[in-house]
Amino acid sequence: MVELLSPAGNLEKLKIALAYGADAVYGGVSHFSLRIRSGKEFTYESFEEGIRYAHSLGKKVYVTINGFPFNSQLDLYRSHMQKMAEMGPDAFIIATPGLVKMAKEIAPEIPIHLSTQANVMNLLDAKFYFDIGVKRIIAAREISLKDIEEIKREIPELELEVFVHGSMCFAYSGRCLISSLQSGRVPNRGSCANDCRFPYVLYAENPETGVTFRLEEEEGVGTYIMNAKDMNLASHIDEILSSGAVDSLKIEGRTKSPYYAAITAKAYRMAIDDFYAGKFQPQKYQEELHTTKHRGFTDAYLIHRPFERDSTQSLESSISEGTHQVQALVDEHGLAFFVKDRVSEGDEMEIVSARPIQKETDNEIGEIFRRGDRWYLKMRRLQTPKGRRYETIHSGNENPILLPGELPPFTFLRRRIDNGG
Repeated sequence: MVELLSPAGNLEKLKIALAYGADAVYGGVSHFSLRIRSGKEFTYESFEEGIRYAHSLGKKVYVTINGFPFNSQLDLYRSHMQKMAEMGPDAFIIATPGLVKMAKEIAPEIPIHLSTQANVMNLLDAKFYFDIGVKRIIAAREISLKDIEEIKREIPELELEVFVHGSMCFAYSGRCLISSLQSGRVPNRGSCANDCRFPYVLYAENPETGVTFRLEEEEGVGTYIMNAKDMNLASHIDEILSSGAVDSLKIEGRTKSPYYAAITAKAYRMAIDDFYAGKFQPQKYQEELHTTKHRGFTDAYLIHRPFERDSTQSLESSISEGTHQVQALVDEHGLAFFVKDRVSEGDEMEIVSARPIQKETDNEIGEIFRRGDRWYLKMRRLQTPKGRRYETIHSGNENPILLPGELPPFTFLRRRIDNGG
């Protein structure tokens, strides 16, 4: 069965992704990973705790060491690899041949996965990396399924991983310098400022007169000329798995929300399981994925060639929107929740959980009930374990609020926000 691989931006998101169906997660520590912001959310201690936690569930953790080091950083990378190797991760994700060699010297027992930053798109490159000891290649986002199949035919022992969901970069596999030029933040060292998401105004200059004038744009076309939509291949999972060439489906998004980690894992877990059960239902997965914040969706380039696509850019806005708003997150014990958006007495919220809910509950605190094929929670009393009462609680309040009955750990409470809901 194909592996489902989810992002782990911190320890909480690691646990959530695994709870909602991921077989493995990936993440990193500090600037050795290509997501500095998420790397700062992990310490060496909490990352090691995450590895132990995943292994206790029979699941895997892959360490991102996929930056592009300068000479002055090589000793730091060596020291970092040694620290990470001692934790017993299931693989290193690496982007450069030199660091592949270093990893083989330091920790020959740890498998090496080649980062998508290496931009492998053809059989020749795949053979090169396989020959120097790479166990798995995370293919470039620009590769086609046909080319993936050819690589698998020629090198059946090589594991192949593809991105199926998440943010898309304006450049080939992240090879972009716009952020470096405009703000000094280097994308390929993990600190991209996402300059491609900004609106831009276009000007034209007459070289003979020196006159510069602003180009007026057609209304509705917009100024977000480099802003890519988010990848969403949920409706094509049947095609991808039918190929027999893909070993792992990867979700992007270490810096995204815990809710995103949960829903993407949940939706793709359903898609994979339904495919193998012979009951693939794309609309069901899309309905869930559209509840997350996104910039519009595209099925990108795995199924379609780049020249066949005319819908990969979101030209009107870079704001992420979804059909639902998360109001609360149930704690790891399943007895209380923490508010993420405003919650008032009398509010009714939809329940999204990693495991089936066991029973309905009705008492003075509230009611857990089923309506159709969905579960809901109605709060009558907002009360902390110490007895403090609220009529309304706003985001930022860190007090746990008692549930009327036990819910699965990491359950989300949400409300619909489109159509005036």
